[in-house]
This record gives sequence, C-alpha cells and structure tokens, in this order.
Amino acid sequence: MIFLELFITFFSIGLFGFGGGYGMLSLIQSEVVTRHGWISMGEFTDIVAVSQMTPGPIGINSATYCGYAAVEHAGMSPVMSVLGSVVATFALVLPSLILMIVICRLLMKYMNSPIVKSIFLGVRPAVVGLLLAATLLLMNKENFSTPSDNGWQFWISVGIFFFTFVGTKVFRIHPIRLLIMAGFAGLLLLY
Repeated sequence: MIFLELFITFFSIGLFGFGGGYGMLSLIQSEVVTRHGWISMGEFTDIVAVSQMTPGPIGINSATYCGYAAVEHAGMSPVMSVLGSVVATFALVLPSLILMIVICRLLMKYMNSPIVKSIFLGVRPAVVGLLLAATLLLMNKENFSTPSDNGWQFWISVGIFFFTFVGTKVFRIHPIRLLIMAGFAGLLLLY
C-alpha cells in the first residue's frame, strides 16, 4: 500500500514540480511531512542537506531519501526501503520523461508560435514563486534557530546566508568555493 501511495505522491510532484529540484522541495515537504506524515520536519531538513551534498539533482535525491525513510518508518526491512527509494525516484522522473518525449516532438514543430511563447512567459512567475517557497521553507528553526533560543547559531546562520547571497550575486564567487567557505563557517556552530 505504501508503495502505491509513494508512486502516486511522487508522480504528482513530478508532474507539477516546475522550476527544477528546488522548486519541488516545497511540494515534497507538503506531501511527505505535512500531508502523509511519513517523516518529521527535522528529518526533511536533514534529507535536503544530504541531497545538496550528493551528486545529482536535489529533487531526485530528496525523493530517493524520502522514499527510503517513508518505507523504513512503516516498519519494513532495509531491502524494502531501497525499493521505496526506487519507486519514489522513478515516479518523480516518469512525468518528465513522458512530457519531454511529447514536448520535444511538438516544440520542434511549433517553436515560433505566439501561443507557445506566451505559455513560457506565463510559467516564469510560477517558477520564481516555487523557488521562493523552497527558500522560505528552509529558513526554519532547525536551520537558523531563533535569537531567543540560540542567538549565536541564529546570527552565524544569517551571516552565512547573507555572505553566500552577496558572494554569488555581487562578487560572482563560484558556488563550490562558497559551499566550502560556508562549511568552514558552519563549524563555528559546533562550538
């Protein structure tokens, strides 16, 4: 039963998750944490962190880890949990695969049509909104703390966020360098 639910959930996310992996994070969180309760918000935050560090798209990595965790929390064996990873990942990718095959053939035929150009203009604001929602979801107590709970962690986290934003937009620092620098700055949070 959980495998069917995983397939339907991640197929829906894959079908409506515009904007790539970061755009899907808010949809994954609302389905996996809020709606189904397969994992906690803290576990989801950990999954997002690990998904960012592992090679591959963050949306697919998140689906893989969420599928594993959901089946594991259902009390099934590690082998079945791996099957949950496969089901969630396949379901997330399947709509894109189907749509890309269909769209590729149609787009080549109608690429310069005013209707097609208008559709792409209308999708852009939705993509920006999904990316903003993903950013706001990750700006939570687990990642940033609060000034009253742990002021040191909060201000270091805000500083890292601000530095990486300015480093990317203003100084055009390569993202891998920023990740390494942010990792070292994050070590300050351990003390």
